[in-house]
Amino acid sequence: MARDQIDMTPLQSRDELVAWLAAGVKPPSAFRIGTEHEKTPFTLDGHRPVPYEGARGIGALLEGMKLLLGWEPIMERGNIIGLYDVTGGGAISLEPGGQFELSGAPVETVHQTHAELMAHLAQVREIATPLGIGFLGLGMTPSWSRAEIPMMPKGRYKIMTSYMPKVGSYGLDMMYRTCTVQTNLDFSSEADMVKKLRVSVALQPIATALFANSPFTEGKPNGFLSFRSEIWRDTDNQRSGMIPWAFEDGMGFERWVDYALDVPMYFVKREETYIDVSGTSFRDFFAGKNPAMPGERPTLSDWANHLSTIFPEVRLKRYLEMRGADGVPWGRLPALPAFWVGLLYDDVSLDAAWDLVKDWTAFERQNLRDDVPRLGFKTRIRNRYVFEVAKECLMLAHHGLRRRDRVDQNGRDESRYLEPLDQIIDCGRSPAEEMLEKFDGPWGGSVEPAYDEYAF
Repeated sequence: MARDQIDMTPLQSRDELVAWLAAGVKPPSAFRIGTEHEKTPFTLDGHRPVPYEGARGIGALLEGMKLLLGWEPIMERGNIIGLYDVTGGGAISLEPGGQFELSGAPVETVHQTHAELMAHLAQVREIATPLGIGFLGLGMTPSWSRAEIPMMPKGRYKIMTSYMPKVGSYGLDMMYRTCTVQTNLDFSSEADMVKKLRVSVALQPIATALFANSPFTEGKPNGFLSFRSEIWRDTDNQRSGMIPWAFEDGMGFERWVDYALDVPMYFVKREETYIDVSGTSFRDFFAGKNPAMPGERPTLSDWANHLSTIFPEVRLKRYLEMRGADGVPWGRLPALPAFWVGLLYDDVSLDAAWDLVKDWTAFERQNLRDDVPRLGFKTRIRNRYVFEVAKECLMLAHHGLRRRDRVDQNGRDESRYLEPLDQIIDCGRSPAEEMLEKFDGPWGGSVEPAYDEYAF
C-alpha cells in the first residue's frame, strides 16, 4: 500500500463501515484493472541487499524517480518513502525490506497495464542502473538471511516487526523476504462481489501453482515451489487464509465488516505518528475502548488503513484484491491480470468458473491451499490434479478475454498476455520447477545466476 489514508471524518455507526465498502459498486462500463507488483532490489556488484541510506541507496533511487516522473513525494519524518501520481492515480512504495512496488493506476484494459509496466521498468532502470541497483523477479529472496535485509524507515513496519513473532513463525519472512504480484478488480453489486470473491478464493491456489516462483531460501532449495505461499500459512492466521465463512449464507458487505471488526489492529496513525495498538480489535476501538487511546473513536482513515492490514487470499476493500501469486519476471507480470480479468470480467467465464468450484467443501478448499505450495500442479482436488484444473481455468480465461474483445493497435485481444501461462501448461512445469532444474544442472548448485536470468 503506497499511502496511509487521510480522512479524519469520525465514524458514528457500523452502517458507515458497510457503506464505505458498498461505495465500491460500479457499473460494468466503469470496471477497471489495477495491478501491483513488487521486485527485490539488489546491488549489481555482489548481489547484496540495498540499504535505504546513502548516495546509492533506496532513498536516492526514490529521489531520482521523483525528478524523472514529477510525481508527488510521500514523506515520513523527513524520509521519502514513496511517490504518488496525482493525475493518473499510480504510486510507488516500499515494502519493509526495500521491495520496490508499483501500484498501477486503474486502467481499462490489460494492454494499458502492459504499457504502464513497460514505461515503469524503463524509468526505474534509467535511475537505478547508474546507482548500481538491479531488481529481481522472484517470489522470495533466494540467497539472503533475514538478518541481512535492512528495514525501510516507515513507522508501521516497526510496529509490525515487533508484533509478527507473537502471532506466527513466518511473519518477518513475509515482510522482508517475499514479493508478490496482485490484481485488483471491481464488482457491479453486492451479489456480484460475493460471487467473484467466492470464485477467486477457491481458485487462488490455482494461481499460486501457475505462478509458483520461490523455491530457494538462503542459497538452497527449500522444499517448496512457492515458499512465499507457505509463509502465509503461518504468518498471522487471524488475518489471513481462505475465509471459509465467505461461502456461507448471508455473505455480503456486512459480513466482511463483522470479520474486519474482530481482526487485531496494528496501528493508528495521527499526523506522522504511528500509535502501537497491536493485538487490539477495531471493534473495541469503535466502542471507545482501545487501551492506548481511551475514549477516542476511529475515523474513516483508521478504517481504511485497518482494512489494508488484513491479508486473506482475496481481500475486499472497495474492490477485490487477488493475493495468491508469487512475484515473477517482467514478461509474466501481465499474465496475472489477464488470467483474472478473463475469468471474472466475462459473465460466461465467471459462471463456468463458479460451476467448477461451487461444490467444493471448505475442507477441500483448505487442503488445496495447504498442499499447493509444496506440490504445485501435482496437488489433487477430488479426482483431479491441479494441473487439469489450471488448464481448464486458463481456457476459460482465454474465452473470456476474447469475448471482451479489447484489441490493441495491431488488432490483438488481451488473451495474448496469457501466452506465458500457456507455455507453462504446455511444458507441464511451474516456473519454480524450471528453476530447480537449472539449479541442479547449468547453475551448478548456485542461485547466483538467478540475479541475471530473473532480473528486470
